[in-house]
Amino acid sequence: MVRALKSLPLPVLAALIALFLFLIVNPNFESLKDQLLKQENHSLKAQLKLLEDRMHRSGEELGELIEKDDRNYRAILDTGPLPAEVRAAGTGGREKFDVEKLSFHPTLLYDYQLLSRLQSQMEVEVQSFAELTTLLNKKLNMWSSRPAIQPINNKHLKQLHMSFGTRMHPIYKVLKAHRGLDLAARKGTPVYATGDGIVLRANTSGSYGKVIYINHGYGYETRYAHLSSFRVAEGDSIKRGQVIGLVGNTGTSLSAHLHYEVLYKDKHLNPINFFQRDLSNSEYERLIELSAARHNALD
Repeated sequence: MVRALKSLPLPVLAALIALFLFLIVNPNFESLKDQLLKQENHSLKAQLKLLEDRMHRSGEELGELIEKDDRNYRAILDTGPLPAEVRAAGTGGREKFDVEKLSFHPTLLYDYQLLSRLQSQMEVEVQSFAELTTLLNKKLNMWSSRPAIQPINNKHLKQLHMSFGTRMHPIYKVLKAHRGLDLAARKGTPVYATGDGIVLRANTSGSYGKVIYINHGYGYETRYAHLSSFRVAEGDSIKRGQVIGLVGNTGTSLSAHLHYEVLYKDKHLNPINFFQRDLSNSEYERLIELSAARHNALD
């Protein structure tokens, strides 16, 4: 060993001696393993900082979603916001981590608590959206079932007789309650269901002639009288806008027209209050023109 060292050039030998002395006398020298661990530590700290930033952004986005849930979505669906205690409680039931293990690592403890709070809030929001979805589907069914269009298209309508209420019967010449509106149109004009529902009746009566009763659910019912023919039968499921029959002059009627009634919880309502929902401004103005000064009934 000594001979090998003596054989080395003087500069190389001096460098080796200097390196040896440095390793011995420098207590702060880091081994290769220590240097690798330090690099890994710096990398983990950087990743933790990125994770914290993502958690904070997620918290802000979740807060915005909660705000929309309570103030927008639930307001549209006519239901109140979730109580604060429900949002604060979370859903529970998940495994709890022993936070005492993190008591000496305040940064990790803070991150764990933040992540746990976000998880609880997210679980509550997932349940909230499931509730909103159920409520929305129920509302959609109700909205599609509610009478909301004209039973006869405006372009086929000759005259709208604003005859809802007590009036002189045109045939019997006595005062009688007229519980609907009369829409004058050519015989054979299509008559449309004004909402989704089930056909209760599609038969002939002495006064109504050929008549259709539709149960729309949610307390609503509509009736279509003096038809010339049916396009549906009792028990059929029908959709809003579906042709259910044709205008006629059957029963006690002066001329071809549709007698249309709307009932809510067995009480008759004026159908005119349901017409303008599907009309443009020009169509609604035409409807007003067609109804001007015509309060006499045709049945």
